[in-house]
Amino acid sequence: MQITRRSRVGLTLIGGLSLVGSLAGCAVQDSSAMTSETTEPSSSATTAPEATTEATESADAGSVYTDGTYTETGEYTSPGGQESVTVTITLESDVVTAVDVVSNAENPNSKRYQGEFVAGIADVVVGQNIDDLSVSKVAGSSLTSGGFNAAVDAIKADAS
Repeated sequence: MQITRRSRVGLTLIGGLSLVGSLAGCAVQDSSAMTSETTEPSSSATTAPEATTEATESADAGSVYTDGTYTETGEYTSPGGQESVTVTITLESDVVTAVDVVSNAENPNSKRYQGEFVAGIADVVVGQNIDDLSVSKVAGSSLTSGGFNAAVDAIKADAS
């Protein structure tokens, strides 16, 4: 069977459209899924809305959130399946004074991206008002931000 130029162009076009569809699927994220972690980050046991909290009274009467340290786990969907990150934020007068993100990735590709996210997130959020946080991409990792934002939303609820 001879492959004509028309066949080759058609196959190339189909291949290109498949690639675009695959990449578009990678950009989808589910930032609405979140859980609270009460055990080690690598554990699969979770409970609903109780978080690890070391809260103190807010020094600023105008603050919306109670000062303290809050921990939540946020989930997101990656091409390799469901992934999560555990986020610990310290608040002082509604401002993030410290952040720690623990990677819970199982997939090697997710481990790489979460590692890059973890390494760069403090530069993005420390010193910012928690209500102004809406992370979209850190150090090349865009999907991990969905889990981070879900955890931040849960932390805001805990600190209210």
